[in-house]
Amino acid sequence: MAQFINAKTDIIQDAINGLVAASGGRLARLDGYPFTRVVVRSDWDKEKVAIISGGGSGHEPAHAGYVGEGMLTAAICGDVFASPSVDAVLAGIRAVTGAAGCLLIVKNYTGDRLNFGLAAARARESGLKVNMVIVGDDIAIPDLKQPRGVAGTLFVHKIAGATAESGRDLDVVTAAAQRAADQVFSIGMSLSTCTMPGGAREDRLAEGEIELGLGIHGEPGAETLPFETASKALSSAIERLTPHLEAPHYVAMLNNLGGTTALEMSILVETLRTSRIGDRVSHIIGPAAMMTALDMHGFSISLYPADREDLERLSAPTRISAWPGLNSFSAPGVVAMPAAEVGEHVSPSLDSRTEALLKSCCTALIEAEPDLNALDAKSGDGDTGSTLATAARAILDGMDRLPLNDSTLLLRALGRILSETMGGSSGVLLAVFFSAAAEASAKQKDLIAALSDGLSRMEDVGGAKPGDRTMIDALAPALEALGNGFAAAASAAREGANATAAMTKANAGRASYVSATKLDGHTDPGAEAVARLFERIAAQ
Repeated sequence: MAQFINAKTDIIQDAINGLVAASGGRLARLDGYPFTRVVVRSDWDKEKVAIISGGGSGHEPAHAGYVGEGMLTAAICGDVFASPSVDAVLAGIRAVTGAAGCLLIVKNYTGDRLNFGLAAARARESGLKVNMVIVGDDIAIPDLKQPRGVAGTLFVHKIAGATAESGRDLDVVTAAAQRAADQVFSIGMSLSTCTMPGGAREDRLAEGEIELGLGIHGEPGAETLPFETASKALSSAIERLTPHLEAPHYVAMLNNLGGTTALEMSILVETLRTSRIGDRVSHIIGPAAMMTALDMHGFSISLYPADREDLERLSAPTRISAWPGLNSFSAPGVVAMPAAEVGEHVSPSLDSRTEALLKSCCTALIEAEPDLNALDAKSGDGDTGSTLATAARAILDGMDRLPLNDSTLLLRALGRILSETMGGSSGVLLAVFFSAAAEASAKQKDLIAALSDGLSRMEDVGGAKPGDRTMIDALAPALEALGNGFAAAASAAREGANATAAMTKANAGRASYVSATKLDGHTDPGAEAVARLFERIAAQ
């Protein structure tokens, strides 16, 4: 798999240099490449307790991304998914620890415990005050004596960092961190494994499967489940978290494991809010990529029963951009829609033939959704079918509110529905088409003449003409032939749509940005939709 890396041997050094270079001078690194890779605060004066963490790389922005005021003082970075050496940890301790001492926050993996532990012991031998807190927040595997440290570690980073920043001594900072480590619990889920830099992705998950309880190093999950929806996936995670719920309210951290889109993460937030534990989540951190597993397509959820002091520490200011902050968690605020324009209200009316025709057209668009999306993926962003299907469903849902026996009012109503429900340029253009047709119909023009006026207005507004590889290539000939009946119109629409497959240059729409080789042989999706509509009408 191609990746934006240089030499495999320089991955971590390059990444650290990039992080430090973009920090505006807030960060620095120890001069110990390639074996000692430590990121430190450049403004540190050793008067306060230092907070140090680290571990294997590949979890970015953790750990180096959390170095800064109010969180970590230093981060020690190992190779991808590998603990840093004892000497590297010791160098980090010595670089930032003064008379106030330091606290090491360590995820519960054997390599990290051993290397950080031995470094701490050596630092103490040299007279430094060093405490260590081990975080094992993963509850995926029941009765595990040494549970893994995962994203919940970030609660400990922030609480310890804010406590140290306030000037408290090492014992107080350690106690606050230990309390957080003892009470936070987490679980992760993923639709994929991760891709090691310069390597290939392991395909242990089949299509339609999701892993529950996998680790942040790509370790297999505790259980493989069938994947259906975000809601069912999150319910499986919540089922594992529920036995650990003892407090009335929690702070949730929703963590992106690296390859999940922002859209998906927002859906997971709403799914959490409406879940059976949603009313027990008072605050949220995220959704964001905070403790990743390279490009893993998954998420983790951590819960922490924060008290008032914890909430203050979690919300304490920090300049660290990787920390998304603490926010209250509640139902979405809703602002009332603006009042309708005078005269906008239209009374519904019945007409069985018109209703049957509209329903048939809407059904045709809904059925064509996957085909039209596939066509659009060849020349656009792959959403033409979904956009048209969304509008069709809106029309079906509002059928009982339409003025079906008045063509002028119906055309106007369809224009409004399309403008409200369809995104992108196609929604605007179709709204213009129906609105102009309604305007012509109000002037006593017959339906064909009114629709032709709508086409002319759409051409003027959109700038497209027949031959430009758009829906107009099917719509224009269909309207010209409509006087000879729907069969003739359907035939003309199909001929026009098929002709777009040979048009290797589009003069309008997203396809105008696409090369001729990618357009050749593929029908324009808008023209295909028009052809299918007229074919459905002709078949009535």
